Amino acid sequence: MEVAEPKVRLFFRIGYLGDAFHGSQVQPDVKTVQGELIRVFRALKWLRGPEEDQVLVLSSRTDAGVHVRINGGIVDLDASLWQALTPRKMIRAIDDRLDDNIAFLTVEEVESDHNPRMALHRVYRYRLECMEFWQAPALEEFKTWLNLFVGTYDARNFARLEEGKNPIRTVLDVQPWMDGDRIMGFEIKGEAFLWNQVRRTANALFRLAVGELQPDDVKTAIDHPLQPVDFGVAPPEWLVLWGVAWEGAPLPPSTHSTSFSPPPVGRTAERTRKARWQRAAQHELKSMLHNEWATIGILPITRHRTS
Repeated sequence: MEVAEPKVRLFFRIGYLGDAFHGSQVQPDVKTVQGELIRVFRALKWLRGPEEDQVLVLSSRTDAGVHVRINGGIVDLDASLWQALTPRKMIRAIDDRLDDNIAFLTVEEVESDHNPRMALHRVYRYRLECMEFWQAPALEEFKTWLNLFVGTYDARNFARLEEGKNPIRTVLDVQPWMDGDRIMGFEIKGEAFLWNQVRRTANALFRLAVGELQPDDVKTAIDHPLQPVDFGVAPPEWLVLWGVAWEGAPLPPSTHSTSFSPPPVGRTAERTRKARWQRAAQHELKSMLHNEWATIGILPITRHRTS
């Protein structure tokens, strides 16, 4: 009888550009982040045997179009393979084969029961100024709106609630995302979010800014979750999962200062010019992420043994 090879569980962190994939989770017949990782691990023959016996899962699910600075996951590999590799060799081997829109940043061995979905908190950023017809409010007024979303509450009116999911969520903090004195959007920090919760929060804030909602509308939706309301869903392309923090793997601080161009205003800000600026704004987000990954993913130095 063949003895099964001992396994080790590895925890890795990745970033990716969401417009290159049909979301993060494996789906049949479309390109996803998880599917791309599995493809590379199989090509390297690091994952073998029946698919149901293989473990490679991600921490946070993201929709198509959503960019990610830091997500994480786990993979179970043969112990002998991990012993033969260094993190540096493993990262380089994977990076050479991965889609260029994914950055494989770090990898380390963890306990066999480590669950990447059990994170301390998650942080998202949304660039509201890129939405059509955005009107920036006064900063103090904007902060008042953001504070409406802080706390522990039933968030079903700000989510696409899946069957069996607990709608009670804790939002730890919401702050303006600024470029100098200009409001670009917001940053939201929570223990875990429901599906579309951040994008629905973004659309509520957008509708407050353009005068379609009043703060009491938002407060009522939070205080009375069984009275259904739908404030809409903001587009995915301006959302960034800024990072996930775990015990022993805190969220690294930002190390790169990106200059974001302001949206065109006035009589010359017609549709064609605005569309071109939006394309430029997407490149700004991607440039920011590539520069962040260049620092977060600095490869560990491997020192050779000397006799």
